[in-house]
Amino acid sequence: MICYTIELPYKDNIPQVSCIPEGEYFIVKRYSKRFGWHFEILQVPQRSLILFHPANHALSELRGCIAPVSQLSGAGSGIQSKKAFNKLKTLVYPELETKESILLLVQSYSSSEL
Repeated sequence: MICYTIELPYKDNIPQVSCIPEGEYFIVKRYSKRFGWHFEILQVPQRSLILFHPANHALSELRGCIAPVSQLSGAGSGIQSKKAFNKLKTLVYPELETKESILLLVQSYSSSEL
C-alpha cells in the first residue's frame, strides 16, 4: 500500500461539492501556482480540473479533488498528506516521464473495510 486517500462525500457528482464517481481514470502531471506539481485526473464525467493534491481535511480543503494521506484520522480527514503525496510522486513521476500511462482505480470503502 502506498497511502490512503480522502475525498468529499458523493453528492451526485455535483462539481465543487462531490467526490468523483467510482471508475478508472488516467492521471497526468500538472503544474499550478497554488499546488506546484501535482496530478490531474482525466476524463471524469461532467467534470474538469479534478486534481490529486495534498490536503488533510476534505470538507475544508477539497472541492471535488482527491488527497493522499499517510493515515486516516476520521471521516474525510487524515494526517501527513504532504508526506503521502511526496511518496506517491516518487513512485509515479518517473513512470509518467517515460510516457507510461498511469491508471487510477477509484472505489469506495468504509472505514470498517480497511
